[in-house]
Amino acid sequence: MLRFVPLALASVFPAGCTDAGTAQVHGESPTSASQADGAQPGGGAVLLSGRRGAVDISENNDVYTFEYSYPEEAGNIPGLRALLDSRIKTVREAHIAMAIDARADADAHKYPFNPYAYTTKWQVVADLPGWLSLSAEHWEFTGGAHGNTTFDTLLWDKRAQRARAPLSLFVSEAALQAAVQRDLCDLLDKQRAEKRGEPVVRNQEDWMSACIGLDSTTVLLGSSNRRTFDRIGFLIPPYNAGPYVEGSYEVTLPVNQAIMQAVKPEFQSAFSAVR
Repeated sequence: MLRFVPLALASVFPAGCTDAGTAQVHGESPTSASQADGAQPGGGAVLLSGRRGAVDISENNDVYTFEYSYPEEAGNIPGLRALLDSRIKTVREAHIAMAIDARADADAHKYPFNPYAYTTKWQVVADLPGWLSLSAEHWEFTGGAHGNTTFDTLLWDKRAQRARAPLSLFVSEAALQAAVQRDLCDLLDKQRAEKRGEPVVRNQEDWMSACIGLDSTTVLLGSSNRRTFDRIGFLIPPYNAGPYVEGSYEVTLPVNQAIMQAVKPEFQSAFSAVR
């Protein structure tokens, strides 16, 4: 696992602010470090260390766990690193606040408290001359019967130095859906059948066998040639295409002419159709 940490992460874990338990931010040859005693239930210390590059954060105590990571390719882009570090700060503070409130409620009403958990891991989908495409798997437990998995995506425009939603490169969500829905649902049904051990009879009145729309997926842009986007992926979390026990689904389609026609003119050069 890559273990580099940007100096900017010091703003995520300010010295003297630990909230609870022990947090470890792993790095190689750290250029700065600070420690502070834990001030909330769980005690412990916070270690801050870092340099530019990838981030791997891990906290674990009797109130919550918090894990967040992103790869070196993202950490080496200053604007993207700042964006992700800002997200870390926001989600970490919200997660800790919810966990502390839930534990206080459990203590007050004398029922068992199960520590909250939050994990986000970003990975590179495609690193192209003008673009960096990332995906994230997110898992969160907030005291229910089980945790839940969701997905996220982020597209960094290297020339414009800004983040874009993958769908923003298309004329509209409806246009892309019209281009991919048949193939998406056909491949999804094949995966459903493999998991269920029997053919799927499509029924739009039954959510477990219905053909889904893009609003039930997270769209990823990928590449097999390292020059252009020639693959488009769809991550589907539990409950969006089947029961929780079936887990997540992932469908990947080659970019074809129908998809190319759904791309906005200004982004056509970033794509190529597979012949």
